[in-house]
Amino acid sequence: MPALPTVRRRILGAELRQLREGLGLTTSEMGERIGWHQSKVSRVESGRSGIRTHEIPSVLDAYEVAAADARTSLSALATEGRQRMWWTPYSDVITPRYASYIALEADATSMRSFRDTLIPGLLQTPEYTRAVLGALQPDLTPNATDALVSVRLARQNAVLRRSDPLGLRVVLDEAALRRAIGGAQTMAQQLRHLLEASDEPRIALQVLPFAAGAHAGMTGSFMILQFPVRSDLDVVYTESHTSSIQLERKSDLTTYSQLFENICATALNAASSRDLIAHVIKDLE
Repeated sequence: MPALPTVRRRILGAELRQLREGLGLTTSEMGERIGWHQSKVSRVESGRSGIRTHEIPSVLDAYEVAAADARTSLSALATEGRQRMWWTPYSDVITPRYASYIALEADATSMRSFRDTLIPGLLQTPEYTRAVLGALQPDLTPNATDALVSVRLARQNAVLRRSDPLGLRVVLDEAALRRAIGGAQTMAQQLRHLLEASDEPRIALQVLPFAAGAHAGMTGSFMILQFPVRSDLDVVYTESHTSSIQLERKSDLTTYSQLFENICATALNAASSRDLIAHVIKDLE
């Protein structure tokens, strides 16, 4: 599996790019200083590639980082960006695309999520996850299915049970509540889990009811991930069955942030959302 663009690596790349531009050098000229091809400079500055431990001193020299504290900070970012992550043992069952998303999610401080057909992975029960996997990937072996369910649970523990939990705002289309994935019993259990999760102080949940009619989110699901230190590293993430799109431009972030707020304004408030979820549970039972 290729190296992952963790937030630490992206922060390092952004800092190096700013230093290079301050020196008035092109990526090609910086590459000549270090002994890299221009493309490697671009990959490092975009966070797509890391820096090997033995390369760190020469890279910092090339970018003219002289202050001891700055060298220590950037060296730490470079080293941390190459650490093995908790999901590495699952590399035989998760795709590079999925691993890249997990890396982003693991470093995010907050997430805003609109889902139109499925319960978000971070709030899924194991039984619901298993039913979703069976529908989306029918050729999975039982062992692979078990492993992916374990990954889903590990993701939840990694970001929702850490000392500073991820702040999660979710808006669910009513369709995500009404589709009885895995059958009525599994779905009722899933919705009860949603109600329990909505009691968590860092989790906010709203439902967009069918009665709302046409709404701003009809183009589909999306997530906005926010990160510490630098807001310019925030990401909009959308995906389909075969691909994903990661948007990082400020204009995209502004558009999707406003879109999310529009959806929230149309959705039921927290109390009414809980009432609707409870009503659907009764229908299932």
